[in-house]
Amino acid sequence: MVRVATKDDVKRMVAVHQESFPGFFLSALGAPFLSQYYRGILAAPEGIAYVYLNQAGEPAGFVAGTANPRGFYRRLLRRSWHKFALAALVPVLKRPRIAGRVARALVHPSGNPVGDHVAGLYSIGVLPELQGTGAGKKLVGAFLDEAARRGCRRVFLTTDRDGNDPVNAFYAGLGFQVERHFETPEGRRMNEYWITLGGET
Repeated sequence: MVRVATKDDVKRMVAVHQESFPGFFLSALGAPFLSQYYRGILAAPEGIAYVYLNQAGEPAGFVAGTANPRGFYRRLLRRSWHKFALAALVPVLKRPRIAGRVARALVHPSGNPVGDHVAGLYSIGVLPELQGTGAGKKLVGAFLDEAARRGCRRVFLTTDRDGNDPVNAFYAGLGFQVERHFETPEGRRMNEYWITLGGET
């Protein structure tokens, strides 16, 4: 039910993202921007991405991130800055105030932990009808296994601290632990979770 994501899955990954995160900033940037984002992860040597297939064999969930996350977005922009600029143009023209936030979204992970021993899980989404079925757990498990195979010893992710109890409980149930709280420039209070691979402390 879980397999490595390919470029042919990007359209479905974007659709699942938008349905899983309605009203969120990246969803509001639209399908062209998200398509470039996920294509960038899939094309990167450090990229890690899987899809969960429903009974019809169609991607109905996904997980995406990278090994060695420090500077990944900078490297991504260096390769495809013109494509991201074009994809962001319409949303920014419609809402000029978001221009600064778009820029921050692209360079934010420059402060991520550095090193081949670390992986960052950036995004996971599952269609509503599959939530509670174990699909998300299988996706995270596949991501962690691949990160470990690549020599990573720890994996981190961030998620909203407030109004997000089911998601926080999901990560805690998988063994992730909150190691840092922080607040975004927009005022979102966030949890930074970490897990050590191989059961080490």
